[in-house]
Order: sequence, then structure tokens, then C-alpha cells
Amino acid sequence: MKTGKVPENVLKRSILKKTGIKRSEVLIGAGVGTDCACLELGDDEVFVLSTDPVTGALTDTGRYAVNAAVNDIAAGGAEPVGIMVTALLTTETEEDDIKALMKDIDDSCKALNIQIIGGHTEITDAVKRPVLSITAVGKAPKSVAVKPSAQPGDDVVITKWIGLEGTSIIAKEKEKELLTKFPPKLIYDSKNYDRFLSVVPEAATAVKSGVGTMHDVTEGGVFGALWELAESSGVGLLIDLKKIPVKQETVEICNFFDINPYELMSGGSMLMTSSDGNRLVLSLKEAGIEAAVIGKCTDNNDRVLINGEMRRFLEPSKADELYKVIK
Repeated sequence: MKTGKVPENVLKRSILKKTGIKRSEVLIGAGVGTDCACLELGDDEVFVLSTDPVTGALTDTGRYAVNAAVNDIAAGGAEPVGIMVTALLTTETEEDDIKALMKDIDDSCKALNIQIIGGHTEITDAVKRPVLSITAVGKAPKSVAVKPSAQPGDDVVITKWIGLEGTSIIAKEKEKELLTKFPPKLIYDSKNYDRFLSVVPEAATAVKSGVGTMHDVTEGGVFGALWELAESSGVGLLIDLKKIPVKQETVEICNFFDINPYELMSGGSMLMTSSDGNRLVLSLKEAGIEAAVIGKCTDNNDRVLINGEMRRFLEPSKADELYKVIK
């Protein structure tokens, strides 16, 4: 395609027809010549916004980008309403590529009950790979929007399993290499871990169940997320490594590429703190969401990991292990 805005006929037939579900809060949404979206809020409600860029091949990029931005909204205790999408695409992009991208985004939005309320699509020679920047918009009562800090003595809870996102991406990108050692079923199951990417359901349950803070686990893996959680609240941590849930497929794939599953991209997993972690875990499991208490917040600055008789200190977040495999 030629450099510049996507042609209007392509915009109409391949983009604007794929805008998720229609939300009653959206008074003005995406359209030709529409410069701004307009949303209506109820009494005592506030907007909550988050933005995330994703770079990569068009296949599956939309799903990962949408969930990354919307999960941040959910971690803030808000209900996601819509997203704005800025897509910077290479000059090699064809309309069929745009259709596939928009289908991916549209399907993700429908699954999350949100609307695409605006954005911009541009063909440019400034990028070598497609770049998606997603701004997610949510709403929350004012009382929820002010994020509390984790407190010493709080239990630390994690949902689902670590490494799901990274495992899925590696299984898709390195399938042929993995098939030299592992059975096809292991690869198939691993690729499909992207179905767990959303943390919206657990966030909604947790808000009703006495959660303190929430932090979605993304780049840097669970070690990075634990550090960020402690740093933002000014607390220490005492975490039992053996209690952190991880799928066997993730362990096998990480061993194959000699990477650390605890530092692997883990979209789909959420860290939470609560004064009664066992009660929170029970509420999550009643909602069909796996969860476990993995440790406690402490009243000092030590962030300690326990593995049997061994103790080590958590370090600041590093580059994600995924980038050692996918370059």
C-alpha cells in the first residue's frame, strides 16, 4: 500500500465494520472524519485509561495488544468500556492483512464486551514491523479508582499460571524446532494458552471479594511483577517459589531454550494482595478461576524468595526472557 492514511474505501470496508460490540456509554464512536470519541459517565464515576504499544507480525498481534491494554484497566479495578487503536503498518501491508488484523482485534473486543471507539491507521516507511498502540478506556466508581497500597501482613495471591503468554508465543514462533523434541499435543496445548490472556474476569471477582491491590503480570514475568508491586507500595515480600503455579508445558519449553519461566512474559496472570488471601482464593475458585496464596507482604524493604531451605533476594525487573528466544 502507498504511504499515508489508509484509503477511505479500505477504512470503511475493512476497519470500521470491525469495531467490537456497541456500548451504551459511547455517544460518538469510530467513523470517517470523526476526530474524537465521546463517552457518557454516570454519577460518581470516573474514567480510567491505559495505553500499551505492541510490535510484531500481524498474526495474533491484535489479540495480545488488546488484552495487554485492557488488563491494565482491569487491574485498576475498573470495567473496560472501549479501546482506541493506532496502527502503524509497513508499506508491504495488503488490505487482506488489515482485514485479518481487524478480525483479530474485533474478536478480542467482542469476547471482552468492549467497543473500538476510535483510532488511526497509517501506512508508513518509518516502521519495519507493524506497531499497534492501544489506549483502553474504562469506568469505575470514584471509591474504587483510587488505588490502595499493599499493607504489611497482606497475603499475596496469584491467578492462573505464570508464563502463559510467553509459552504461547514461543510455541507459535518456534513450533518446528519444538517438534524435534516434544509431541504435537504439547505444542498444540501451549499455543492455545492465549485463551487465558484476559484478567478481566478475576479482577471483577476480586473487586467484590475484598482485594487490596492488583497488578497484572506482563513483561519481566512474575519476578518483575512482584518487584513492581512491592516498589509501588513500599513493602517487603516473603514469597514461596514452590507455591507459584506453572504449567508443565511452560517448564518443558523453558528448559528446552534454557530460559527462566519466572522471568517470562505472563499476560493472563494477576497478582493481588488481601488481608485474607484464602478467602479471596476461595471466591476466585468459585468463579472458576485458579488462584493460590504465594506469600506475604512484610514491613521492611527485603523482597525475599524462599525455595525449600534456600533464600534469595528478588532483584529489579530485567529484560523479558522471551527476547532470548524471539529476536
